[in-house]
Amino acid sequence: MRDLLLLAIIIGGSLVALRRPWVGAVLWTWVSVMNPHEQFAWSASTWPVASIVAISTLLGLLMTRDRQNPLLGPPAWALLAFSIWICVTLPFSIYLTESLPLWERSIKIYLMIFVTMSLLDTRRKLEWFIWTIVVSLGFYGLKGGVFTITTGGNYRVWGPGGFIGGNNELALALVMTIPLMRYLQMQAARRWVRYGLGVAMVLTSITVLGSQSRGALLALIAMAATFWWKGDRKIIWGLAIVAVASVILPFMPDEWWDRMRTIGTYEEDSSALGRINAWWVAWNLARDRFFGGGFMIWNESVFRAYAPAPDDVHAAHSIYLQVLGEHGFIGLFLFMTIGILTWLTARRLIAAGTAARENKWAADLGAMVQVSVIGYAVGGAFLSLAYFDLPYNMMVAVACASVLIRQRVGSAPVSADREAPQPRVVAPSVRGVNGS
Repeated sequence: MRDLLLLAIIIGGSLVALRRPWVGAVLWTWVSVMNPHEQFAWSASTWPVASIVAISTLLGLLMTRDRQNPLLGPPAWALLAFSIWICVTLPFSIYLTESLPLWERSIKIYLMIFVTMSLLDTRRKLEWFIWTIVVSLGFYGLKGGVFTITTGGNYRVWGPGGFIGGNNELALALVMTIPLMRYLQMQAARRWVRYGLGVAMVLTSITVLGSQSRGALLALIAMAATFWWKGDRKIIWGLAIVAVASVILPFMPDEWWDRMRTIGTYEEDSSALGRINAWWVAWNLARDRFFGGGFMIWNESVFRAYAPAPDDVHAAHSIYLQVLGEHGFIGLFLFMTIGILTWLTARRLIAAGTAARENKWAADLGAMVQVSVIGYAVGGAFLSLAYFDLPYNMMVAVACASVLIRQRVGSAPVSADREAPQPRVVAPSVRGVNGS
């Protein structure tokens, strides 16, 4: 039954995408982020779900006039440069044949990111896109929160598969999703939607703790601190964060506390030392090979050549060292440039919302994306999630919002006695955000 329902959604959505390709972009986001065909259906895991959605969306893109240039500002150009660079480094991979599937997967993701940017040309479409992300990952946040509460936190929460199959990866994705929940809460007109999103944020935070991920805990703390910094009512929000933490943390079992304490004693933890060993591999390899080693370097032969402890083989466990080892210093520079430019674009959205009341939604979005970027930057330092869709979706959100704001400003009427309308500065609303 679930197979048939999923098939109906995929086929029906793909047919709609031929006429309205933005629906296909949203459907692709749901498939790539939530991974429903592998999580909720038995036979659907073998279907070419992503290919069906992508092909129909691309065909619709070719036929529609409702599209825009996908290079929506500096972050998009940085992503284009990074996409080209991983094509340049591919022939220099240590294991070229094994690297090809991962390169293909990454290029497909980046292609659909550009397709999505070209199709989200209205605020309504952008809101659908954000809701899709929140519902897709929020489902696991709600489910994991209930599981953690009912089991007393004695069992780890694991992800559904794909990029977020592990406990660490799921937790970081949820940390990045919580600010988007808050953005939607600020825009919601109905009280029950606001309350529902509030409950979702609390349960999702519990899921992050229930994952027992040390890196995600640091990301959650960084996210909460940035969230407080961005808010207007700092005293109220500070007290709220402390109150929630006071309720949740004592609930966690002794095993959880023992694991979290190892953050300060990493030199005694074999897992932490293994990650540091992998980081040295990335550093030594990038110094030795200008183009890096390619996607498949986290194996015994590479560790024997570049690791201080050759027998301690680990994955990168860091978005920064992952890109550095696989694509060299230029790859790392381009990768970090995407994040920095996304942050700066979000900052401009905040400034636009401060200057005009009708742009307040963009300011809210910009501030919450900045909170998500901080969570990813901190948590990503301990996880191999450099090619996951979600951080690039954050870039899509602020890039498309920036275009909408520029179009609004460009279409504003010009009075006869001045060259352009002067922005009216208004006080931040109760649920608004302040500067960057």
